[in-house]
Amino acid sequence: MAVIVAGGGPSGMAAALFLVEAGIPVVVLERGSTPNRDPRAATYHPPTLEMFEPSGVTAELHERGIVAQHWQFRDRQAGVVAQFDLDALRDDTRYPYRLQCEQHKLVEMLARRVVASPLATIRYDADVTHVIQDETGTTAILSSGEQLSGEWLIGADGGRSAVRKSQNIAFEGFTYPEQFLVITTRFDFGTLGYAFSSYTMDPVEWNAAFKVPGDDNRGVWRCVFPTEPQADESALLDFDFAQRKLHGLLGADRNYEILHTNLYAVHQRVAATYRRGRVLLIGDAAHVNNPLGGMGLNFGIHDAHNLANRLAQVIHGTAATSLLDQFDRQRRTIAEQFLQTQTIANKQTLEERDPAKRQQRQAQMRRIAADPTAARHYLLRTSMIEGLRAAAAIQ
Repeated sequence: MAVIVAGGGPSGMAAALFLVEAGIPVVVLERGSTPNRDPRAATYHPPTLEMFEPSGVTAELHERGIVAQHWQFRDRQAGVVAQFDLDALRDDTRYPYRLQCEQHKLVEMLARRVVASPLATIRYDADVTHVIQDETGTTAILSSGEQLSGEWLIGADGGRSAVRKSQNIAFEGFTYPEQFLVITTRFDFGTLGYAFSSYTMDPVEWNAAFKVPGDDNRGVWRCVFPTEPQADESALLDFDFAQRKLHGLLGADRNYEILHTNLYAVHQRVAATYRRGRVLLIGDAAHVNNPLGGMGLNFGIHDAHNLANRLAQVIHGTAATSLLDQFDRQRRTIAEQFLQTQTIANKQTLEERDPAKRQQRQAQMRRIAADPTAARHYLLRTSMIEGLRAAAAIQ
Protein backbone atom coordinates (compact mmCIF):
# COMPACT_ATOMS: atom_id res chain seq x y z
CA MET A 1 0.00 0.00 0.00
CA ALA A 2 1.12 3.54 -0.74
CA VAL A 3 1.76 6.33 1.69
CA ILE A 4 -1.03 8.91 1.48
CA VAL A 5 0.05 12.55 1.66
CA ALA A 6 -2.84 14.89 2.47
CA GLY A 7 -1.88 18.29 1.09
CA GLY A 8 0.03 19.24 -2.03
CA GLY A 9 1.77 22.37 -0.79
CA PRO A 10 5.55 22.63 -0.39
CA SER A 11 5.79 20.31 2.64
CA GLY A 12 3.51 17.65 1.19
CA MET A 13 5.11 17.69 -2.26
CA ALA A 14 8.58 17.64 -0.70
CA ALA A 15 7.62 14.60 1.40
CA ALA A 16 6.27 12.88 -1.71
CA LEU A 17 9.46 13.60 -3.65
CA PHE A 18 11.73 12.39 -0.86
CA LEU A 19 9.64 9.21 -0.50
CA VAL A 20 9.60 8.25 -4.19
CA GLU A 21 13.35 8.88 -4.31
CA ALA A 22 13.57 6.27 -1.54
CA GLY A 23 11.43 3.82 -3.53
CA ILE A 24 8.17 4.32 -1.63
CA PRO A 25 4.81 4.54 -3.49
CA VAL A 26 2.90 7.75 -2.77
CA VAL A 27 -0.54 9.23 -3.42
CA VAL A 28 -0.81 13.01 -2.93
CA LEU A 29 -4.30 14.37 -2.26
CA GLU A 30 -4.58 18.14 -2.84
CA ARG A 31 -7.84 19.97 -2.17
CA GLY A 32 -7.19 22.68 -4.78
CA SER A 33 -7.42 22.30 -8.52
CA THR A 34 -3.98 23.90 -9.02
CA PRO A 35 -1.12 25.09 -6.77
CA ASN A 36 -2.06 28.25 -4.84
CA ARG A 37 -0.44 31.28 -6.50
CA ASP A 38 -1.16 33.83 -3.74
CA PRO A 39 1.93 35.67 -2.47
CA ARG A 40 3.31 33.40 0.22
CA ALA A 41 6.75 32.30 1.39
CA ALA A 42 9.70 32.79 -0.96
CA THR A 43 12.92 32.39 1.04
CA TYR A 44 15.10 29.25 1.04
CA HIS A 45 17.81 28.84 3.65
CA PRO A 46 21.06 26.89 3.11
CA PRO A 47 19.95 23.54 4.62
CA THR A 48 16.87 23.48 2.40
CA LEU A 49 18.99 23.97 -0.70
CA GLU A 50 21.21 21.09 0.44
CA MET A 51 18.19 18.80 0.92
CA PHE A 52 16.86 19.52 -2.57
CA GLU A 53 20.25 19.19 -4.25
CA PRO A 54 20.03 15.46 -5.25
CA SER A 55 16.71 15.92 -7.06
CA GLY A 56 17.85 18.86 -9.18
CA VAL A 57 15.36 21.20 -7.49
CA THR A 58 18.17 23.30 -6.05
CA ALA A 59 19.70 23.81 -9.49
CA GLU A 60 16.31 24.86 -10.86
CA LEU A 61 15.75 27.24 -7.96
CA HIS A 62 19.04 28.91 -8.85
CA GLU A 63 17.94 29.21 -12.49
CA ARG A 64 14.62 30.79 -11.55
CA GLY A 65 15.40 32.54 -8.25
CA ILE A 66 17.40 35.41 -6.80
CA VAL A 67 20.47 34.90 -4.61
CA ALA A 68 20.36 37.14 -1.53
CA GLN A 69 23.92 37.32 -0.24
CA HIS A 70 23.12 39.94 2.39
CA TRP A 71 20.24 40.87 4.63
CA GLN A 72 19.68 43.99 6.69
CA PHE A 73 18.25 45.30 9.90
CA ARG A 74 17.04 48.84 9.33
CA ASP A 75 15.46 51.62 11.38
CA ARG A 76 12.54 53.45 9.78
CA GLN A 77 14.05 56.83 10.62
CA ALA A 78 17.80 56.16 10.61
CA GLY A 79 18.13 53.66 7.74
CA VAL A 80 20.57 50.73 7.84
CA VAL A 81 21.43 49.51 11.35
CA ALA A 82 23.39 46.37 10.45
CA GLN A 83 24.01 44.29 7.35
CA PHE A 84 24.85 40.58 7.50
CA ASP A 85 26.88 38.78 4.86
CA LEU A 86 25.99 35.10 4.70
CA ASP A 87 29.39 34.31 3.24
CA ALA A 88 30.34 33.98 6.91
CA LEU A 89 28.80 30.48 6.60
CA ARG A 90 31.04 29.38 3.72
CA ASP A 91 32.70 26.70 5.91
CA ASP A 92 29.33 25.44 7.16
CA THR A 93 27.34 24.99 3.95
CA ARG A 94 27.68 24.75 0.19
CA TYR A 95 25.08 27.51 -0.09
CA PRO A 96 26.15 30.46 2.09
CA TYR A 97 23.24 32.72 1.14
CA ARG A 98 19.47 32.87 0.94
CA LEU A 99 17.72 32.11 -2.32
CA GLN A 100 14.41 33.80 -3.07
CA CYS A 101 11.79 32.29 -5.37
CA GLU A 102 8.04 32.18 -4.96
CA GLN A 103 6.51 29.21 -3.16
CA HIS A 104 4.13 28.26 -5.98
CA LYS A 105 7.10 27.90 -8.33
CA LEU A 106 8.75 25.49 -5.90
CA VAL A 107 5.53 23.45 -5.67
CA GLU A 108 5.42 23.24 -9.47
CA MET A 109 9.06 22.02 -9.55
CA LEU A 110 8.33 19.38 -6.93
CA ALA A 111 5.05 18.22 -8.50
CA ARG A 112 6.67 17.81 -11.90
CA ARG A 113 9.27 15.48 -10.43
CA VAL A 114 6.78 13.58 -8.27
CA VAL A 115 4.33 12.87 -11.08
CA ALA A 116 7.18 11.75 -13.34
CA SER A 117 7.80 8.82 -10.98
CA PRO A 118 5.92 5.57 -11.67
CA LEU A 119 5.57 5.27 -7.90
CA ALA A 120 3.52 8.45 -7.51
CA THR A 121 0.03 9.77 -8.16
CA ILE A 122 -1.15 13.34 -7.58
CA ARG A 123 -4.89 13.94 -7.32
CA TYR A 124 -6.26 17.47 -7.35
CA ASP A 125 -9.72 18.50 -6.13
CA ALA A 126 -9.30 15.80 -3.49
CA ASP A 127 -10.25 17.35 -0.15
CA VAL A 128 -9.45 15.14 2.85
CA THR A 129 -12.02 15.81 5.57
CA HIS A 130 -11.31 12.96 7.99
CA VAL A 131 -8.82 10.17 8.64
CA ILE A 132 -9.38 6.88 10.43
CA GLN A 133 -6.75 4.29 11.23
CA ASP A 134 -6.22 0.87 12.75
CA GLU A 135 -3.17 -1.27 13.45
CA THR A 136 -2.66 -2.15 9.78
CA GLY A 137 -3.34 1.07 7.89
CA THR A 138 -5.12 4.38 7.40
CA THR A 139 -8.14 5.56 5.44
CA ALA A 140 -8.56 9.08 4.09
CA ILE A 141 -12.17 10.17 3.66
CA LEU A 142 -12.71 12.83 1.00
CA SER A 143 -15.42 15.49 0.89
CA SER A 144 -16.91 13.55 -2.05
CA GLY A 145 -17.38 10.53 0.21
CA GLU A 146 -14.65 8.55 -1.52
CA GLN A 147 -12.31 6.59 0.73
CA LEU A 148 -8.65 5.80 0.02
CA SER A 149 -6.50 3.41 2.01
CA GLY A 150 -2.79 3.55 2.70
CA GLU A 151 -0.31 2.01 5.07
CA TRP A 152 0.67 5.41 6.48
CA LEU A 153 -0.76 8.91 6.14
CA ILE A 154 1.10 12.22 6.29
CA GLY A 155 -0.93 15.29 7.20
CA ALA A 156 0.48 18.27 5.30
CA ASP A 157 -2.85 20.03 4.91
CA GLY A 158 -2.08 23.38 6.50
CA GLY A 159 -2.77 25.24 9.71
CA ARG A 160 -6.44 24.26 9.73
CA SER A 161 -5.48 20.63 9.16
CA ALA A 162 -8.44 18.26 8.97
CA VAL A 163 -5.96 15.42 9.48
CA ARG A 164 -4.73 16.86 12.76
CA LYS A 165 -8.26 17.58 13.97
CA SER A 166 -9.44 14.08 13.05
CA GLN A 167 -6.79 12.65 15.36
CA ASN A 168 -7.74 14.99 18.23
CA ILE A 169 -4.26 16.49 18.39
CA ALA A 170 -4.16 19.83 20.21
CA PHE A 171 -2.66 22.85 18.41
CA GLU A 172 -1.23 24.88 21.24
CA GLY A 173 -0.13 28.51 21.09
CA PHE A 174 -1.68 31.88 20.23
CA THR A 175 -2.90 34.13 17.43
CA TYR A 176 -1.66 37.71 17.01
CA PRO A 177 -4.44 40.32 17.25
CA GLU A 178 -3.28 42.09 14.08
CA GLN A 179 -3.23 40.71 10.57
CA PHE A 180 -0.26 41.14 8.23
CA LEU A 181 -0.69 43.07 4.97
CA VAL A 182 1.51 42.02 2.04
CA ILE A 183 1.98 44.55 -0.76
CA THR A 184 3.68 43.53 -4.01
CA THR A 185 5.17 46.38 -6.04
CA ARG A 186 7.36 46.90 -9.09
CA PHE A 187 9.34 49.61 -7.31
CA ASP A 188 12.96 48.60 -6.77
CA PHE A 189 13.77 49.05 -3.07
CA GLY A 190 17.41 48.45 -3.98
CA THR A 191 17.60 51.98 -5.39
CA LEU A 192 17.14 53.18 -1.80
CA GLY A 193 19.87 50.91 -0.41
CA TYR A 194 17.72 47.99 0.67
CA ALA A 195 19.26 44.51 0.62
CA PHE A 196 17.21 41.84 -1.16
CA SER A 197 15.97 40.83 2.30
CA SER A 198 15.46 43.69 4.77
CA TYR A 199 13.73 44.15 8.13
CA THR A 200 12.81 47.65 9.31
CA MET A 201 12.30 48.41 12.99
CA ASP A 202 9.68 50.93 14.07
CA PRO A 203 7.59 51.21 17.25
CA VAL A 204 4.46 52.14 15.26
CA GLU A 205 4.78 50.39 11.91
CA TRP A 206 7.64 47.96 11.27
CA ASN A 207 8.20 46.48 7.82
CA ALA A 208 9.81 43.51 6.12
CA ALA A 209 10.74 43.74 2.42
CA PHE A 210 12.28 41.24 0.03
CA LYS A 211 12.78 40.79 -3.69
CA VAL A 212 11.40 37.86 -5.69
CA PRO A 213 11.58 37.11 -9.43
CA GLY A 214 7.91 37.77 -10.27
CA ASP A 215 5.91 36.18 -13.05
CA ASP A 216 8.10 37.69 -15.77
CA ASN A 217 11.41 37.31 -13.88
CA ARG A 218 11.97 41.07 -14.02
CA GLY A 219 11.84 41.19 -10.23
CA VAL A 220 9.20 42.52 -7.83
CA TRP A 221 9.32 43.48 -4.16
CA ARG A 222 7.03 42.21 -1.46
CA CYS A 223 6.68 44.18 1.75
CA VAL A 224 4.86 43.20 4.91
CA PHE A 225 3.13 45.66 7.26
CA PRO A 226 1.19 45.14 10.50
CA THR A 227 -2.43 46.32 10.52
CA GLU A 228 -4.86 47.61 13.11
CA PRO A 229 -6.71 44.64 14.64
CA GLN A 230 -10.20 46.07 14.08
CA ALA A 231 -9.60 47.54 10.62
CA ASP A 232 -11.97 46.71 7.75
CA GLU A 233 -10.40 44.04 5.53
CA SER A 234 -11.62 45.49 2.25
CA ALA A 235 -10.12 48.87 3.18
CA LEU A 236 -6.79 47.25 4.06
CA LEU A 237 -6.65 45.50 0.68
CA ASP A 238 -7.45 48.67 -1.27
CA PHE A 239 -4.63 49.76 -3.59
CA ASP A 240 -5.00 53.41 -2.49
CA PHE A 241 -4.39 52.31 1.09
CA ALA A 242 -1.35 50.32 -0.07
CA GLN A 243 -0.08 53.41 -1.89
CA ARG A 244 -0.28 55.41 1.33
CA LYS A 245 1.64 52.70 3.17
CA LEU A 246 4.44 52.83 0.61
CA HIS A 247 4.45 56.64 0.66
CA GLY A 248 4.97 56.52 4.42
CA LEU A 249 7.81 54.02 4.15
CA LEU A 250 9.60 55.09 0.97
CA GLY A 251 8.60 58.71 0.43
CA ALA A 252 5.64 60.49 -1.13
CA ASP A 253 7.59 62.02 -4.03
CA ARG A 254 6.25 59.39 -6.44
CA ASN A 255 3.51 56.80 -6.86
CA TYR A 256 4.46 53.13 -6.76
CA GLU A 257 3.17 50.48 -9.15
CA ILE A 258 1.22 48.05 -6.99
CA LEU A 259 0.61 44.58 -8.34
CA HIS A 260 -1.11 42.77 -5.50
CA THR A 261 -2.27 43.04 -1.91
CA ASN A 262 -2.88 40.16 0.44
CA LEU A 263 -3.98 39.94 4.07
CA TYR A 264 -3.58 37.03 6.45
CA ALA A 265 -3.91 36.09 10.09
CA VAL A 266 -0.72 35.13 11.91
CA HIS A 267 -0.34 32.41 14.53
CA GLN A 268 2.34 30.84 16.73
CA ARG A 269 1.27 27.27 17.41
CA VAL A 270 2.79 23.78 17.67
CA ALA A 271 0.89 20.48 17.60
CA ALA A 272 0.97 18.49 20.84
CA THR A 273 2.40 15.52 18.93
CA TYR A 274 3.53 14.96 15.35
CA ARG A 275 2.64 11.27 15.44
CA ARG A 276 -0.53 9.46 16.35
CA GLY A 277 -0.16 5.84 15.35
CA ARG A 278 0.08 5.67 11.56
CA VAL A 279 -0.76 9.36 11.08
CA LEU A 280 2.10 11.89 11.01
CA LEU A 281 2.10 15.68 10.75
CA ILE A 282 4.47 18.02 8.92
CA GLY A 283 4.55 21.66 7.82
CA ASP A 284 1.78 24.02 8.86
CA ALA A 285 -0.33 21.08 10.04
CA ALA A 286 2.32 20.61 12.74
CA HIS A 287 3.43 24.20 13.42
CA VAL A 288 2.64 27.76 12.34
CA ASN A 289 4.58 30.96 12.97
CA ASN A 290 4.91 34.52 11.77
CA PRO A 291 6.86 34.91 8.50
CA LEU A 292 9.60 37.23 9.79
CA GLY A 293 12.87 35.46 9.06
CA GLY A 294 11.46 33.24 6.32
CA MET A 295 11.50 30.09 8.45
CA GLY A 296 8.09 28.43 8.20
CA LEU A 297 8.33 27.07 4.64
CA ASN A 298 11.87 25.82 5.25
CA PHE A 299 10.93 24.19 8.54
CA GLY A 300 8.14 22.23 6.85
CA ILE A 301 10.55 20.95 4.21
CA HIS A 302 12.97 19.93 6.96
CA ASP A 303 10.08 18.03 8.58
CA ALA A 304 9.43 16.27 5.28
CA HIS A 305 13.08 15.33 4.82
CA ASN A 306 13.41 13.97 8.34
CA LEU A 307 10.15 12.01 8.16
CA ALA A 308 10.65 10.58 4.68
CA ASN A 309 14.05 9.21 5.63
CA ARG A 310 12.65 7.45 8.69
CA LEU A 311 9.38 6.30 7.13
CA ALA A 312 11.25 4.74 4.19
CA GLN A 313 13.40 2.74 6.60
CA VAL A 314 10.30 1.52 8.45
CA ILE A 315 8.48 0.52 5.25
CA HIS A 316 11.57 -1.20 3.84
CA GLY A 317 11.83 -3.18 7.08
CA THR A 318 15.24 -1.87 8.11
CA ALA A 319 13.97 0.02 11.17
CA ALA A 320 11.29 -0.36 13.82
CA THR A 321 8.29 1.96 13.91
CA SER A 322 9.78 3.55 17.04
CA LEU A 323 12.06 5.46 14.66
CA LEU A 324 9.01 7.61 13.87
CA ASP A 325 8.83 8.62 17.52
CA GLN A 326 12.31 10.06 17.08
CA PHE A 327 10.95 12.15 14.19
CA ASP A 328 8.36 13.56 16.60
CA ARG A 329 10.92 14.24 19.33
CA GLN A 330 13.39 15.92 17.01
CA ARG A 331 11.09 18.07 14.95
CA ARG A 332 8.62 19.08 17.68
CA THR A 333 11.37 19.94 20.16
CA ILE A 334 13.14 22.13 17.62
CA ALA A 335 9.86 23.75 16.58
CA GLU A 336 9.31 24.81 20.17
CA GLN A 337 12.88 25.76 21.04
CA PHE A 338 14.07 27.29 17.76
CA LEU A 339 11.27 28.05 15.31
CA GLN A 340 8.82 29.56 17.77
CA THR A 341 11.46 31.28 19.88
CA GLN A 342 13.26 32.85 16.91
CA THR A 343 10.20 34.03 14.99
CA ILE A 344 8.55 35.51 18.09
CA ALA A 345 11.82 37.30 18.90
CA ASN A 346 12.05 38.59 15.31
CA LYS A 347 8.67 40.29 15.59
CA GLN A 348 9.41 41.66 19.06
CA THR A 349 12.66 43.18 17.78
CA LEU A 350 10.96 44.97 14.91
CA GLU A 351 8.09 46.39 16.96
CA GLU A 352 10.00 47.31 20.15
CA ARG A 353 8.38 50.44 21.60
CA ASP A 354 10.81 51.21 24.42
CA PRO A 355 13.40 53.65 22.96
CA ALA A 356 16.16 52.49 25.30
CA LYS A 357 15.58 48.82 24.51
CA ARG A 358 15.39 49.57 20.79
CA GLN A 359 18.70 51.45 20.86
CA GLN A 360 20.27 48.67 22.92
CA ARG A 361 19.11 46.05 20.42
CA GLN A 362 20.39 48.06 17.49
CA ALA A 363 23.77 48.53 19.16
CA GLN A 364 23.92 44.77 19.74
CA MET A 365 23.14 44.11 16.05
CA ARG A 366 25.94 46.45 14.99
CA ARG A 367 28.40 44.67 17.29
CA ILE A 368 27.40 41.23 16.01
CA ALA A 369 27.63 42.26 12.35
CA ALA A 370 31.07 43.80 12.90
CA ASP A 371 32.51 40.71 14.64
CA PRO A 372 33.13 37.80 12.19
CA THR A 373 32.89 35.14 14.92
CA ALA A 374 29.73 36.57 16.45
CA ALA A 375 28.18 37.09 13.01
CA ARG A 376 28.80 33.47 12.05
CA HIS A 377 27.18 32.16 15.25
CA TYR A 378 24.20 34.46 14.77
CA LEU A 379 23.79 33.42 11.13
CA LEU A 380 24.04 29.74 12.02
CA ARG A 381 20.87 30.23 14.04
CA THR A 382 18.96 32.51 11.67
CA SER A 383 19.87 30.32 8.69
CA MET A 384 18.42 27.28 10.50
CA ILE A 385 21.69 25.32 10.54
CA GLU A 386 21.97 25.40 14.33
CA GLY A 387 18.44 24.04 14.78
CA LEU A 388 19.08 21.11 12.46
CA ARG A 389 22.28 20.26 14.28
CA ALA A 390 20.42 20.38 17.60
CA ALA A 391 17.66 18.14 16.21
CA ALA A 392 20.16 15.55 15.02
CA ALA A 393 21.47 15.25 18.57
CA ILE A 394 18.05 14.27 19.96
CA GLN A 395 17.72 10.49 20.30
